[in-house]
Amino acid sequence: MQQLRDAFPDEPSHRFLIFGNDAIFSAEVACSIERFGIRPSRTAFRSPWQNGTAERFVGSVRRELLDQVVVLSEDHLRRLLREYIEYYNTERVHTSIGDSPAGRDPEIKPLGSVKAIGMPRVGGLHHRYSWREAA
Repeated sequence: MQQLRDAFPDEPSHRFLIFGNDAIFSAEVACSIERFGIRPSRTAFRSPWQNGTAERFVGSVRRELLDQVVVLSEDHLRRLLREYIEYYNTERVHTSIGDSPAGRDPEIKPLGSVKAIGMPRVGGLHHRYSWREAA
């Protein structure tokens, strides 16, 4: 229950919370969700495609982060996840929507002698590139 309170510290702006049929989502959890003013919605049994957005994100976290690093502690995991979520939402290219979720102006290659400079993200696991004048 504490995790629910932590997830919605303010007045929730969400109308629905979609969750699976795992035993951790008991009737007590559903009632608590309703007390937050959110309508709980369960997916059908053995139907992960009904929550495709979450399934896709979890898969991306596994492939692009957790399969690449050794997590040393819970604090380390939380830091990695915070950095990855920031990268995912602001800089990672999402081909299905044409760019990052936040959108950004394209960086045009300037005239003259320039080189691409890599800026590490998520502890150097991913990079953002930008044009800089060559020294």
